Amino acid sequence: MFSDPQFWVAVAFVAFIAAVFNPVRKMLTTNLDAQIKDIKDKIEEAENLKNETQVTLSEIKQRQNDVKSEIQAIEKEAESKVKQIEQLAEDKLKDQISKRQVLAEAKIDQLTRDANNLIQSHITSTAIEATITILQQKLNTEEQQKLINTSIQELGSALKN
Repeated sequence: MFSDPQFWVAVAFVAFIAAVFNPVRKMLTTNLDAQIKDIKDKIEEAENLKNETQVTLSEIKQRQNDVKSEIQAIEKEAESKVKQIEQLAEDKLKDQISKRQVLAEAKIDQLTRDANNLIQSHITSTAIEATITILQQKLNTEEQQKLINTSIQELGSALKN
């Protein structure tokens, strides 16, 4: 066995493998460790990015909720202002209508008084003319003079009072 060249070739091969295996193993281990560390770093970086993204997403959702709240507040304020403006316009319209109604009633009253005065004036003038005509036709000159004198006396006593 010790004299067999195949034995020595096998021993040399095993020694060679043992001599080469340790540095190759160290190189492979170092290389694999570096790759594992690289992968762990990338995973950690990805998790950090994921966490940052989640934080950013939650901030965006919070901002979105804030904007929705502001929009609702603005809508409520706008509705309130619209109702106030509508109420103000309605009040002004009612006020104008009542003022115009008062003016119209005043005009109607004035027109009624004017019409009554015109009618009374016309009735009075017609009655006076009719009375004059009747008196001229039925009374003679002497009765006319008596009536004039009596009227003058009555007018004088009426003016004194």
